[in-house]
Amino acid sequence: MWKRLSSLAATAILRGSSISRPAATIAIPIGGGGGGGGIFRHGYSSSQMMMMMMSIGGGGGGGLSSSSSSNVLLALNDLRDNKGARQKKRRKGRGIGSGKGKTAGRGHKGQKARGTMKFGFEGGQTPLRRRLPKRGFHNPFSLTFQPVGLGKIAKLINAGHIDSSELITMKTLKDTSAIGKQIKDGVRLMGRGAEHIKWPIHLEVSRVTVRAREAVEAAGGSVRRVYYNKLGFRALLKPEWFEKKGRLLPRAARPPPKQRDKVDSIGRLPAPTKPIPFLSQEMDSGITTTAPLPSSS
Repeated sequence: MWKRLSSLAATAILRGSSISRPAATIAIPIGGGGGGGGIFRHGYSSSQMMMMMMSIGGGGGGGLSSSSSSNVLLALNDLRDNKGARQKKRRKGRGIGSGKGKTAGRGHKGQKARGTMKFGFEGGQTPLRRRLPKRGFHNPFSLTFQPVGLGKIAKLINAGHIDSSELITMKTLKDTSAIGKQIKDGVRLMGRGAEHIKWPIHLEVSRVTVRAREAVEAAGGSVRRVYYNKLGFRALLKPEWFEKKGRLLPRAARPPPKQRDKVDSIGRLPAPTKPIPFLSQEMDSGITTTAPLPSSS
């Protein structure tokens, strides 16, 4: 095979070109259908090698044509979408030849041919949304609290993001990403991860579970339930908003009658840094004297 390739290459060069100056060694992969393949090396110039590739044919014996045809590059001007991948937009009202001319598929006259109706309109009959019966109800007094566990707070304290010697408020929890940004009606302190609390911490949240309160108090800390309304939460979490608007911070609002027995005191503004200690009479009555709740009279 090597003798045959050498003789064919020499014949092609002698016939097609008179250049006999050898160049750098060029390696051409040759392979075919059934005759095996290999590397043909010889000291010919690039123009001579191109003439060899054009003149030497490949059949079943392992020529150069099958190898070169399998390595053809795709030109940019040959790129096309698949057939049917891009369809032209149908233009309405452009003559009967388009199939959507004159009435543009709306038919003759009528309400649907002249204008548009609101979503769900059924021509005047009772729409489906009114034919179906109502189910359930909306509770206007429902509250949505964002939960946070003691385990997450302990993890942030160990990482140095929260100072356990200071009061931990809902603003502290938001600034350290312990809770999300959307605080609707407050934060509920949960008891999961209570075994990680081994030092006294003081917190002010909206609600607290029995397990969480017991775990915090067992470590020597305290938990106070405070009340903030919507405006109070904005003043607590984003006091810079009022400064930007040139406004003063609002006064803390009193809880509504249905929430008086579920909170310990009124929230303080701006965000406090020192906890309010529980007195003995406050522990019995559940009402603080530093921020008294209003009486019913």
